Amino acid sequence: MRHRRRGRVSPLTAAAVQGTIDELGMPLVSTTFVVVDLETTGGAPDSAEITEIGAVKVRGGEVVGEFRTLVRPSGGIPPFISVLTGITDAMVADAPPVTAALPSLLEFAHGSVIVAHNAPFDVGFLRAACTACGMAWPSFQVLDTARLARRVVARDEARDCKLSTLARLFRSGTTPNHRALDDARATVDVLHGLLERLGNVGVHTVEELSLWQSTVTPAQRDKRRLAETVPNAPGVYMFTADDGDVLYVGKSKDMRTRVRTYFTASETRARMTEMVSIATAVTGITCATPLEAEIRELRLIAERKPRYNRRSRFPERGSWIKLTVEPFPRLSLVRQVREDGAAYLGPFGSRRLAETAMAAVHEAVPIRQCTQRLSPKRHGSACVLADLGKCGAPCVGGESTEAYAEHVEIVRRAFTADPGTLVDGLLARIDALARHERYEEAALRRDRLATFVRSAARVQRMAALAAVSQLVAARRRDEGGWELHVVRYGRLAGAECSPPRADPRPYVDALVATAETVEPAPQPLPAATAEEAESLLRWLETPGTRLVRVDGSWTLPRPAAASYLARVDVGEADHAAARPFDDRRSFRPWR
Repeated sequence: MRHRRRGRVSPLTAAAVQGTIDELGMPLVSTTFVVVDLETTGGAPDSAEITEIGAVKVRGGEVVGEFRTLVRPSGGIPPFISVLTGITDAMVADAPPVTAALPSLLEFAHGSVIVAHNAPFDVGFLRAACTACGMAWPSFQVLDTARLARRVVARDEARDCKLSTLARLFRSGTTPNHRALDDARATVDVLHGLLERLGNVGVHTVEELSLWQSTVTPAQRDKRRLAETVPNAPGVYMFTADDGDVLYVGKSKDMRTRVRTYFTASETRARMTEMVSIATAVTGITCATPLEAEIRELRLIAERKPRYNRRSRFPERGSWIKLTVEPFPRLSLVRQVREDGAAYLGPFGSRRLAETAMAAVHEAVPIRQCTQRLSPKRHGSACVLADLGKCGAPCVGGESTEAYAEHVEIVRRAFTADPGTLVDGLLARIDALARHERYEEAALRRDRLATFVRSAARVQRMAALAAVSQLVAARRRDEGGWELHVVRYGRLAGAECSPPRADPRPYVDALVATAETVEPAPQPLPAATAEEAESLLRWLETPGTRLVRVDGSWTLPRPAAASYLARVDVGEADHAAARPFDDRRSFRPWR
């Protein structure tokens, strides 16, 4: 553990008096910042530990102290972490444990503003360490240079706001290298570069800096009056322009409270700031339950297609994989599900995902990929896929109708029930490729398989709900009474709440009698969008939900595609674990 003082030249002027955190209008030139960086054994504080702490104390643009120590974790350091950081088990064998290192860091940072690049990561680990050591986390004010850079740096200057990118942009004297003190030194240079730019636009205090991060304009604050007509109740709210055009649709358990946040510093999305500047009114639609609000939001977005909603605007654009009905069936990408006896898989949010799932089927089952219609009585000519052994070539009599029908049945069962044959075939290919060290090809097939199995599990759950003519379910509310919902053919047909201490049965009867009349859609489609069916399933599968009535059978095949999810998700978990430090927030420059 080491403390060191050193001086440096800086664009800011040093001040003799340090302000306190609680003062209003703390000048930046007299505020003490402690820039912190950590190295850890993983990406989450609940499953990883700190291995190195680095901190640099700066005031008035001058470095006044440094802190660095290795930390001995309770377990070993994963090999890929050692490769990334250069910190090995041998290096930390004689290092102090976190119970000894943490108090020294907190003493070093006492009375300062904590600064970190991707502050939720570093502060999250420090908070968790305090809890593990039985210590209270001090009330530090925290600044995040990643979030600040997103507001300051233009897109034509930097493609992202990673520390390495910003260090090059601001010509840092230290190159980030996944060692705590060096990364903290680079963050200091980034902080000074950002403060220099902000000083030119009139940001001179810590409070102004915090407000500037959120870019709350006076015009945005003045529009808080729009929330006055919105009730404090669960429901859906719509921002509209002066011409009546719906700009944005959202939902909340308390609409007024949620709408007010759009006019405060808690709203940091640039698109929402732009939307609020255009909006002239907010309309609230009260809903009986939070689930009804969630469903109404989906329906309104699909109907009105508000320009500031990014998701759920075009459910009709989903792609489906269809197993055609003809003498020698094949797979086809379609936009609509028809009542034609075919098996369907989907919907997919993009054509690329649909093609990925289709490639998984073609990889495992030699079903034909050509598009012409074939006759069992008249033969044609084979294509190159037959020569490669990827097609049984029924077009030239290479396979009988009965043999080809077996392949088709494997695909049909994979869509509607048990994809085990397909999964086992692909896993065997993946293992063979891995044994021959063809890892990229193995990873490609793993991703194809995962896409297919997830899609099959999704469509099977959706089809099971869509087959039920009526389902009534209830869940007890925290304040008493019951949330009641009627679902018909996978569509929410009615919602109501019974009062506390009242018998819910009369309310169930009244709700069933007044619920929407719903006609079934072609299987496996629900009588609503796929997103609505998934929202209903999430609510129905939440612990505490009780089934009151079920007209028909609500069942999944056994085994179903969902039973294979754990097998295909292992690769995804391994892939994410191999890159534990990726900041998955959207921190591209916003202009």
